[in-house]
Amino acid sequence: MSDITLGHPSSLIPHSSSLVNYNHLNQINMKRVIGIGGIFLKCSDVERSRTWYATHLGISLESWGAQFNFRDDSNPDAYAVLSFFKSDSEYFQPSGSAFMLNFRVHDLDALVATLQLEGVALEGDPIEEEFGKFAWVIDPDGNKIELWEQPKA
Repeated sequence: MSDITLGHPSSLIPHSSSLVNYNHLNQINMKRVIGIGGIFLKCSDVERSRTWYATHLGISLESWGAQFNFRDDSNPDAYAVLSFFKSDSEYFQPSGSAFMLNFRVHDLDALVATLQLEGVALEGDPIEEEFGKFAWVIDPDGNKIELWEQPKA
C-alpha cells in the first residue's frame, strides 16, 4: 500500500546504523522549538471551512481561530507529533496536499458515528493499534484529517 507503517511516527523512521545521530542536539542548552504553536490553513472559502470544522469536528472557534490546551486534557500522557514523510508517500491520499492534519479526540468511536450521521465520509476504515485509534476524513478543501484517540494513561 504505502511506504510507511501505520502507527506512531517512530515506526516511520528507517533503522540504519548509517543514519545521523541527532541525539546530540538535545544536549545543547539553548531551547529551540518546544512544541507546535499553531496550524494555519489557506482555504478557498474561509467561512465554509470554519463552519465545517465547527459542525463536524466540534472545534469551538473564535474570530481568529481556536486554541487547544493540553492542561485541559484528562490524559496526563497527552502529546503532539511532528513527522516527516517521503514526497511520494501514499499516506495522505486521496488528498493532494503536502500535509495532513491530526486532531486528538476523546472518543473516536462516538465521533465516527456522529460524522457518519452527518454525512461525512470516512477515508478507509478506522483502525486500533498500539498507539491508539485512528480514522480519516477529508475537509472541504481536500485536506486529509487524521482523527486520533490516544491510549488512556
